[in-house]
Amino acid sequence: MSVHLHWFLPTGGDGRTLVDRHAYTDGGIRRDRITPVSGVRAPDIEYLTQIAKAAEQLGFEAVLTPTGTWCEDAWLTTVALTQVTERLKFLVAFRPGVISPVLAAQMAATYQRISRGRLLLNVVTGGDSTEQRRFGDHLGHDRRYARTDEFLKIVRSVWEGRPFDFHGEHYQVAGGLTALPPDPLPQIFFGGSSAAAGPVAARNVDVYLTWGEPPEEVKQKIDWIRGLAEKEGRTVRFGIRLHSISRDSSKEAWTTADRLLDDLDPETVAAAQQALGRSESVGQQRMLALHGGSRDKLEIAPNLWAGVGLVRGGAGTALVGSHAEVADRIEEYHSLGIEHFVLSGYPHLEEAYWFGEGVRPELAARGLLEAGPAPLTGVPAANGRPASAPGGAPLLVAGGR
Repeated sequence: MSVHLHWFLPTGGDGRTLVDRHAYTDGGIRRDRITPVSGVRAPDIEYLTQIAKAAEQLGFEAVLTPTGTWCEDAWLTTVALTQVTERLKFLVAFRPGVISPVLAAQMAATYQRISRGRLLLNVVTGGDSTEQRRFGDHLGHDRRYARTDEFLKIVRSVWEGRPFDFHGEHYQVAGGLTALPPDPLPQIFFGGSSAAAGPVAARNVDVYLTWGEPPEEVKQKIDWIRGLAEKEGRTVRFGIRLHSISRDSSKEAWTTADRLLDDLDPETVAAAQQALGRSESVGQQRMLALHGGSRDKLEIAPNLWAGVGLVRGGAGTALVGSHAEVADRIEEYHSLGIEHFVLSGYPHLEEAYWFGEGVRPELAARGLLEAGPAPLTGVPAANGRPASAPGGAPLLVAGGR
């Protein structure tokens, strides 16, 4: 089992600190409670192209694109980027509750033809009722997972290219069909830590994603999902979503992490924790429990730092250390059964190079990367600086993150 490396496409904005996202104006976060910062980068197509091309050049297999109010639409943005990249895949996050499953199956088929087979799907059931209602979805937490179960059954069935009837609690389909099924079928990624989420993963998905918890807790999740999948007669692969701060020395990496913390005033952290605490997501609550809103003891396992989660919803932990130390941690997670590593950093352009030029060779030397095309050659990131936009406030809750 080889390691698959993926990066993140910040379609909600990027920058040099943890508090440089566009304004999250709901859930108690207000602009007057946040100190504006400089150096914010707008998620325009030119900047996203730089990141996509850098990820491809550095040998990442795919980029994850989030979904939600505060980012650009993942389907439209990434299909545009397929036209300026050669082999990079796009892990497109979307909410099944706001789109017809038959239409989603058709969109995926079209995407595969346009991109020549470079689509991966990240199904985001949703853990924030305020965000869900914004898109017209009024189901509660567990019922959303029940609907996702039906949704994925329909998608996989209509991909078979024959008319399909379905009569469930949430969907009724008569003669559902994708006349030209996708080739290849997109792999389906999915995350969820609640009791309602596990059976959905076991029955339907290819890759189960977890956020970056300490190894012993990740192992418990793997054992849980693997056991459920075995009862369904299926095999599920596993992935993890982490940030990365990798440098030539451990001291440099931790200095960078400390600098990110220095930008966070107590009011910003308190406002973020207040908003995030209302999330229905069990995974989000597990992220919050790792640090408890405190700056003390943020290294929750060797080289695993929970500082990002003080202000950021979703993935809240980072691998911090020298290139060799970060590779050690990846190797440790890999030994537990993690195959896919979806990574990111601030800013995403520069951190892609730190990881791609530092950690990736370490992993290759250890035989953890599948033999394949060498990274593309191109112009280093420093030769083309991205455009910036006015300062804002942190993005706290978004899907596919």
